[in-house]
Amino acid sequence: MPVEPLPQKEIEARLPALPGWSLDGDHLTRSYRLASHSAATAMVVHISQVQEELDHHSDLTLGYDTITLTVNTHSVGGAVTDLDFALARRVENLAPGHGAV
Repeated sequence: MPVEPLPQKEIEARLPALPGWSLDGDHLTRSYRLASHSAATAMVVHISQVQEELDHHSDLTLGYDTITLTVNTHSVGGAVTDLDFALARRVENLAPGHGAV
C-alpha cells in the first residue's frame, strides 16, 4: 500500500493524541529533556531501534540532556504521513513521563 501525504485537517485532528508533539511546517516535532546526558543517549539508542523496526527514520538531534525529533516522510516529498504518526506514538511509548521542552 503506497504512503500518501495526510491532509492538514487530518494532521491537526491527530495531534491532540500526541501531547508535546507539534506541526512545524512540513514535519512533526518534539523535544524531550532527560535526567542526564547518559539517559538522553540511551533514549537515542532506543529510538533508533524503533526506527529500524518501522523502516522509517527521523532527524534526531542530541544535546546534553535533550533530544529533538523532526519527523516527515521523505519518499513523498517531505510531507507528514501515517508513518510519521506511527513513529511518534512508538517514541511516546518509550518515554512516558518525560517532559517536552
